[in-house]
Amino acid sequence: MKAVETMYWENGRLYVLDQTRLPAETVYVVCRSCRDAADVIRTMKVRGAPAIGGVAAFGLVLAAQELRGDREAFVAQLREAAGELLNTRPTAVNLRWALERLLARVEAEPGDPARLREVLLAEAEAVLRDDLAANRRMGTYGQELVPDPARILTHCNAGALATAGYGTALGVVRAAREAGKRVRVYATETRPFMQGARLTTWELMREGIEVVLLADNMAGYLMARKKVDLVIVGADRVAANGDVANKIGTYSLAVLAHAHGIPFYVAAPLSTIDLRTASGQDIPIEERDPKELTHFRGQPVAPEGVQVWNPAFDVTPHNLVTALITEAGIFRAPFEDALRRVIGNGREE
Repeated sequence: MKAVETMYWENGRLYVLDQTRLPAETVYVVCRSCRDAADVIRTMKVRGAPAIGGVAAFGLVLAAQELRGDREAFVAQLREAAGELLNTRPTAVNLRWALERLLARVEAEPGDPARLREVLLAEAEAVLRDDLAANRRMGTYGQELVPDPARILTHCNAGALATAGYGTALGVVRAAREAGKRVRVYATETRPFMQGARLTTWELMREGIEVVLLADNMAGYLMARKKVDLVIVGADRVAANGDVANKIGTYSLAVLAHAHGIPFYVAAPLSTIDLRTASGQDIPIEERDPKELTHFRGQPVAPEGVQVWNPAFDVTPHNLVTALITEAGIFRAPFEDALRRVIGNGREE
C-alpha cells in the first residue's frame, strides 16, 4: 500500500497531513506562510519530533518567500521568523536542529536573497530526504534486537506519520517484518491526545501488521501476563547522558518494563540527540491546554473549574533505557561518551 505522505512541497506551498482528522479523514492543510506552518505545529496537526522539524524547515522557506531587502536585512528577518517557529513547541529538539541547519546553510552561501531562497528550499528538501534515510538505517539496526516471533509494546506514534516516512520505533517494526519476522504490536491509546489509538493502529492496519489496542493503564498487567517481549518508543529529545523526553506515559512504561525484566528500547535519529542539554532535568517540558483533559470532542467530561496538570512529555532516566537505536548504530550505557563521539564525527552540535 502506498505510504501516506506526512508533508509535501508543491508550487510554492507546503501541504501537511492534518493528523487531528485521522483516522476518519485524510486531509491536507495548505501552508502559504510561515505563520501557517507555525500554526500546524502548535495545534498538533503535525506531531512527532522529526516531522515537526521538517515542517519548521519549510516554514522558513515560506518566510523567505515574503521577505524583501538586501542580503543583510533578509538574513536578519529570516532569523526573526526562525524565532517564531522555535517558540511553537519547546520540547522537540528537532525543531531547533532543523532551523539552525537552514540558517547555517544560508549564512555560508554567497549571493542575493533570490539565490538564498533557492538554497533554503534545497536544504529543507534535504532535511526530509535525510530523515527518511536515517529511519531506514535505524530500522536495519533495530530489527536485529527483535526476536522471531516478537510481541512489541509501543507508545504514542513513532511511525511514518511522526517523521518524513517509515518511522523510528515503528520503522524498527517495519524492518523486522520485512526481514521475515513475525511481529505483533501492542499499541497504547496514549492519553490524552490518543496518538496510539488514532494514528499507530491506523498506520499498522493499513500495512497488514498485527496490532492490538489497549488503554494506557493496561500495560503493566499485559507485562505481568508475560505477553510483552520488548518495548520500543521514539523520542522528542535525548539529553547528553541518555535521558529521554518522550510522550507523557513513557516513563511509566520504562519503570514497568524494568520491573518485569523486559528490554526498553528508544529509537531516535541523531537530530533528536541534544548534547547541549546535560540531563533530562534540563529539558523543557511543554504543558498544554487543560481542555485536552476536561473535554472530549468539545464536550465536557470533568467538572467545570477543576484544576488540571497536563504535561505533554515526561523524562525517562538513562538507567531505564536498555539501548538507543540510531542511524549510526545501537548504543548502550554509558551513553554520553559514545553519543558525543558519533555526533562529533557526523555533524556539528
